[in-house]
Amino acid sequence: MLRTAACLVLCVLTGMCVGEGVLPPGPLSGAVGGKVKFTTTLRPPELPFVSVSWTFEGVNIITSTSTNITEPGHANRITLDRSTGALELRSLVLEDSGEYLLTIIPEGGQQVQGRTTLQVYDLVSGATIRSPSAVLIEDKSYTNLSCEASGSISTREWMKDGRPLRQTDRLSFSMNNKTVFMQPVESSNHGTYQCRVSNPVSSVTATYDLTVNFGPHNISISGPSAAAPGGRVTLQCSADSVPPANFSWTFNGNETHVNTSMYVIERLQEDSIGNYTCTARNMVTMMENSTVLNLRASCTAPCWSFVLLLVSALTLRELL
Repeated sequence: MLRTAACLVLCVLTGMCVGEGVLPPGPLSGAVGGKVKFTTTLRPPELPFVSVSWTFEGVNIITSTSTNITEPGHANRITLDRSTGALELRSLVLEDSGEYLLTIIPEGGQQVQGRTTLQVYDLVSGATIRSPSAVLIEDKSYTNLSCEASGSISTREWMKDGRPLRQTDRLSFSMNNKTVFMQPVESSNHGTYQCRVSNPVSSVTATYDLTVNFGPHNISISGPSAAAPGGRVTLQCSADSVPPANFSWTFNGNETHVNTSMYVIERLQEDSIGNYTCTARNMVTMMENSTVLNLRASCTAPCWSFVLLLVSALTLRELL
């Protein structure tokens, strides 16, 4: 019991507690070709350590007493700080991954040990997103996006238009997140996808623009529903559609304008009052949609007589 108490006092005074916080808990991470430093929590003692040694997976890689004995495979790759026991390991290779054990024998003190692990990764590179080459139509086509890359891959994260991609009843992920399945595609799948491939030492992002042909949806006509006689009226038709829709117009059931989203009435007259129908057609999805605007005069019947008289007077004045 006295021996235990003495060891505890030594631990507090020197900061050297057997197996407790001597090394970071790990795992440490390193990149192939890079370097890593195993730091310790020990303070340099007044008297040099009798011995400092490191082993990797049970094999001694360096022992330092009055001289250093280094395992040949680690020669010129390691630097030991004898005052704290810290070790720097350079020119990392995948085979450096594993458990490292530090053993220190202080002058007149108890042996100190610490363990930690190192994981070495290849840098991630060459990330790309692949998809089957096909014309995609909403509610009819099925497709997938596959995220591929070289190196040591720990995680794949998917984004769409800068936001995390979530699973839905039509969108799902493979077990390793490598592939996104869309069954079938819908208009909301149209956009820019990003796949971030990473490990603890590197990351790279691939981008892919997915075209989903859809619509026309949400067709609407912007313009006045009532206007003053004799004035100029502009009606503008719009719709959500990929590719952009073709537009045509009918007035009171008669086709008047084709291949234009705009309908201009230069001078509103009595025979211009009625129903204006805009039809949007998507030439890929082969779908169409229509909407109607009922245009009225913003005055009552006598107003038309006044306008006609005014127009006649102005015309006569010009002739004179």
